[in-house]
Parts: sequence; structure tokens; C-alpha cells
Amino acid sequence: MSLKYKRILLKLSGESLMGKQGFGIDPVMVKSYAQQIKSLQEKEVEIAVVIGGGNIYRGLNATESGMNRVQGDYMGMLATCINGMALQSACEGLGIYTRLVSAIDMKQIAEPYIRRRATRHLEKGRVVIFCAGTGSPYFTTDSAAALRANEIDADVILKGTRVDGIYSADPEKDPSATKFDWISFHKVISLGLGVMDMTAFTMCQENNLPIVVFDIGDPQNLTKIVEGENIGTLVCNEEHHRDYLAKTSGV
Repeated sequence: MSLKYKRILLKLSGESLMGKQGFGIDPVMVKSYAQQIKSLQEKEVEIAVVIGGGNIYRGLNATESGMNRVQGDYMGMLATCINGMALQSACEGLGIYTRLVSAIDMKQIAEPYIRRRATRHLEKGRVVIFCAGTGSPYFTTDSAAALRANEIDADVILKGTRVDGIYSADPEKDPSATKFDWISFHKVISLGLGVMDMTAFTMCQENNLPIVVFDIGDPQNLTKIVEGENIGTLVCNEEHHRDYLAKTSGV
């Protein structure tokens, strides 16, 4: 079977690693994500991953506690490194070759980010886990995902969430909210839908990089998306929607 996507960037939130815990890393969840990644790798999909750090520390919490925002953002970046190490360990436990790549120099545990080297790892079938965000404060891991995906020429960003796509309102709060199967970047930005931050959406809009927002809780969804099933919500530029569907429909 031909695949819809050959090179993906998977964006996971730090909160998704908590499972049913209120804090930290749930080994069951990490192993589940590693198994899903292994299923994709067996289909020869090139996989990069960006993980948030909200299960350990969120930089925005710094301002609420009176801490300097820049310092807090750097603390959040270190949290993403902890999560990246956990996912790397789980993946390697399943026999997956990985590289942990950091935007902040910490040579004892991760490679420095060099675009050509990261791309070469993908070409060799290694899973590349990007950590430490962009390496700069004031940017979220959503922005880091958009940046890295564009730099490595990914076909798509797959954004794993707790819900099965983008809705007109928060479906956990508004039962009348309706789900979009497809929505343009322009509409997402104009409506202020907060699935990803506006910097990430704008970067993808300018570079015509599609995003699929889906429920990561279903372990079959990742494989189904890569194989061409319409899971979750597709976000792309309106003028490229038909061309994009035509290009990726031959599955």
C-alpha cells in the first residue's frame, strides 16, 4: 500500500504523557506512543517528534508565580528534554534506533540541532526526537514543531490531542460545538481557535505545510492517517486544498 505521508513530524503535548496521573510521566503512556511510532517505522515512514513539557513545567506558569518569563521558558525547555529522554528510552526498548536532538547544547545527553544531520538520521530510518523547543524563550513547542517540520521538509505535522479534531468551540465545555473535517489556516486564525498557537499556524500557512489534528488516545489513528484515512481535522491553505487532496488521494 502506498502511503499518504512519507515524512511526518508528530507533535505530542507534555500533558499527554501524564496519562491518568496529575503530574510527571506515566510509563504506560510512553510505551503506547513508542509502540505507535514503531508501527509507523515498520511501514518505512520517516518520523520526527516534538514533545511539550507541560507535565513537568510550563514556562507560562513562571509569570503566574512571579518568576521571570525568560527563566521560566528555559525551565520549560529542560522539561521537554526529560520527556524526550523518556520517549527515547521507550523507543529503544522496542528496538527503534533514535536520536535525541536538542536546541540547547547538552552534549552528554543529546546531539546539537544541525538540520542536515537531522535530515540524514531520518533518511537512515532513525526516529529523531527534537527537544528544548526552538532554544529561545517566548516560543512554544507548537512553534518549535512548525519550525522543525518546515526545516526537515516534512509532509505534514500530526498534532496529537485529547479530542478527535478541531471544533467550533471547546467540545468538553460546549456540547453544541461542531467538528471541522477540513479548515483553512485563515479561518483558524480569524476564529482564534486555540489548538496550536498562532505563530505555529502562521508559519505553516506561509510555507503551505498541512497540519492534521487528531485524537492520540486511539492507538490506531496514527497508522490510519499515514495510510490515507480521513481522521481528525486537516488544516491547510484554502487555495491549495483541492490540489493537496488530489496529490494525496492516490492511496
